[in-house]
Amino acid sequence: MFSGFISPTVQSFYNINAFPVHHYTMHGRLILIQMETLFEVPARNQVSEANQNIFDMLQKSLGFVPNLYANFAYSEHALPAFLAAQNAKTSLTGKEKEIVNLIVSQVNNCEYCLAAHSKFAKMNGFNDEQIMEIRSGRASFNPKYDALVKLAKSVAENKGHGDQSIVDNFIANGYSKGSVIDVIFLTGLRIITNYVYAVTNPPVDFPPVPAL
Repeated sequence: MFSGFISPTVQSFYNINAFPVHHYTMHGRLILIQMETLFEVPARNQVSEANQNIFDMLQKSLGFVPNLYANFAYSEHALPAFLAAQNAKTSLTGKEKEIVNLIVSQVNNCEYCLAAHSKFAKMNGFNDEQIMEIRSGRASFNPKYDALVKLAKSVAENKGHGDQSIVDNFIANGYSKGSVIDVIFLTGLRIITNYVYAVTNPPVDFPPVPAL
């Protein structure tokens, strides 16, 4: 157990009793559920040397090590493999990638990823109103983006078995068949982080975002 860790007995940065709170909506009402977790967010000296090097890279590029990425380091190999895939070149622009990230995270109700990618979407030029609209499953301010968000939502909601007319509309709005595959690829990557958050429940260390 504790694969990828040097010393599981070292005190973590976070108290295991400080369980994160998840936000859900039901019939228009915000519901707070406190989730217990067995995964304390690891400190740098608790992870393998290879993962320590990645922590240092993240610290340099982002200014901190996101808690979700830190929890990937429970595995010896998952963090470098995931980051390599996430940084791989695709046919989609940075803005288009954030559209996929936002809508897939919304489908999967991932509070952490919605907070993180709302911040990244702003860095890529979207405003708050546009971000909320993308999360709702449309982008009326740009027909091409609207086709993209609808495809990514369909793929995520239907496990790939979406409406063919949505794929046709995506192509009709200037995307290629290769871009269809890239959307599926990016959807899969975002599902990974959504699920890691759901299982390990790290504290959200990005600015909070409103529920839809």
